[in-house]
Amino acid sequence: MEQNIFFKSVIDSDNAPVVICNLNHDIVYMNPSAKERYKKHGDLIGKKLTDCHNADSNEKIMQILEWFKADKSHNKVYTFRNEKENKDVYMIALRDDNGQLIGYYEKHEFRTHETAKTYDLY
Repeated sequence: MEQNIFFKSVIDSDNAPVVICNLNHDIVYMNPSAKERYKKHGDLIGKKLTDCHNADSNEKIMQILEWFKADKSHNKVYTFRNEKENKDVYMIALRDDNGQLIGYYEKHEFRTHETAKTYDLY
């Protein structure tokens, strides 16, 4: 079985939106949560992420990409805090098996404490 199906399943099951871009800023993948969050903008796959942001945000994206390219250990940058949704947001480098930068994505980490019971299956 192809291992990519497992990776896709992990991303698709995440409740946080995941939008994956290549180095040309083309949106190459969106998980179901991202599609739902950004549905008012239509189908964004194949569109430029830079068309969805203002000039200041695009400048920051470019600066982070240069930092990612500068060293293989440069892989995660904290970009902002969203108090309304109680989450921190990061830009994450995507690299191939040789450590070469191939793209990036935005990672949302929600900070609300879990209220479900542990191992509550019913």
